[in-house]
Amino acid sequence: MKNIFVDGYNVINSWSELKKIKEYSYEAARTELIEKLSNYATYKNYKVFIVFDAHMVIKSIEKKEKISDNIVVVFTKEGETADAFIEKTVNKIGRKIEVCVVTSDSLEQQVVFQRGATRMSSVEFYHEVKSVENKIKSKIEKKYSEKRFTLEDTIQKEILEELEKIRRSN
Repeated sequence: MKNIFVDGYNVINSWSELKKIKEYSYEAARTELIEKLSNYATYKNYKVFIVFDAHMVIKSIEKKEKISDNIVVVFTKEGETADAFIEKTVNKIGRKIEVCVVTSDSLEQQVVFQRGATRMSSVEFYHEVKSVENKIKSKIEKKYSEKRFTLEDTIQKEILEELEKIRRSN
């Protein structure tokens, strides 16, 4: 299973729809990002770690929350940036399993690449997530249209003939 590490605030600040939500509420922007990436991760069968900086929050401790089998949300501890957490984690696993890091920070991209991970900018990732959303939407629409029944499909033939007679007589 491919592991993707996402610099959460970097993505929120790069995606215009999340940036607008952030203007009103960081929590709402985080929730929207988590929801979008949950669908993405499930569809692609990837494990996604969404890492948010809490390094400026006094006395904060590292907090990991498993949202589903495919999504883990991490808030870093006081004094630790999302970049530092991702670098440390990728350093441990980067050459053992398939890892991709999503950030638009070019220095961060270079560091994780040296440690065995692939990298993707937040904008590239946006287009990939949008593509998956369109595939999911298309699948849902196809299933819905396949399950649509007409009156003729659900009613007995004799009743249908009687209804037709009534319709023609008016």
